[in-house]
Amino acid sequence: MSEKINITIVGAAGKMGCELIRQIANSSNYNLVAAIEGKDSKFIGEDAYKIAGCSITGVAINDDLISAVTKSDALIDFSSIDSTLYASELSAQARIVHVIGTTGFDNKHDEMIQAAARHATIIKSGNMSLGLNALLGIVQNASKLLDDNWSIEISEVHHKEKKDHPSGTALALGSFVANGMEINLENKKVIDDPIIIEDEINLTKVKEGLVRKKGDIGFSSYRKEDVVGDHSVIFEGNNERIALAHIAESRDIFANGALKAASWGQDKDPGLYTMQDVLGF
Repeated sequence: MSEKINITIVGAAGKMGCELIRQIANSSNYNLVAAIEGKDSKFIGEDAYKIAGCSITGVAINDDLISAVTKSDALIDFSSIDSTLYASELSAQARIVHVIGTTGFDNKHDEMIQAAARHATIIKSGNMSLGLNALLGIVQNASKLLDDNWSIEISEVHHKEKKDHPSGTALALGSFVANGMEINLENKKVIDDPIIIEDEINLTKVKEGLVRKKGDIGFSSYRKEDVVGDHSVIFEGNNERIALAHIAESRDIFANGALKAASWGQDKDPGLYTMQDVLGF
């Protein structure tokens, strides 16, 4: 491996892809060797640095992931489910690090990623930020102290272009709640359709008129222009509630975490890891 870590960004023209490229451009630790989009992307042939608003140029966006893998120490991937699954196969063949920020996978997809992790070092997380991963631990510990007389509402707010719901982060929060309460999330989760909002939302309160049964783990999703990603967990009991929230003010926190994960994975054995592993929680 070279002194700099050679990085390929999969989903290079997306919001997270551009943020990663900006950070790589300003770093002495990483080298952008390829920028990947789907073959039908309108950005094919465009300069990745230019699309990201950087002052330098030199890496054209293309769809040749096979060639990119051969010159990469790590893939950082915020793309789509199909693209990520394909990339995981290639990262396994090349035995390199694959950082996955893509969300929306089902159990079958997770099994495919787990299979790839027999040969690749895969770090997969629905949220790469330090603060959010700290919240996961806090939520799990709080859940251990509560009985089934409490209902739990997990709310998430994202930009209008986000397709999957609830977010991967919201589902991770639900999983940590369920682990703390020693229950099966699949038996308790209740998922509502996303709501488009224009005004600010108070994440410390349950949506007005929303009724949950005791013991439910509810998921409310909101879509609002230009929101990076906000999450909260509300434990509601009899005449009291506990509200825990994480507010993301910039995408750079996710890019920082993804690059940290790419560095962390360089000397790790193949396997499936999370940001909790990277951060040592």
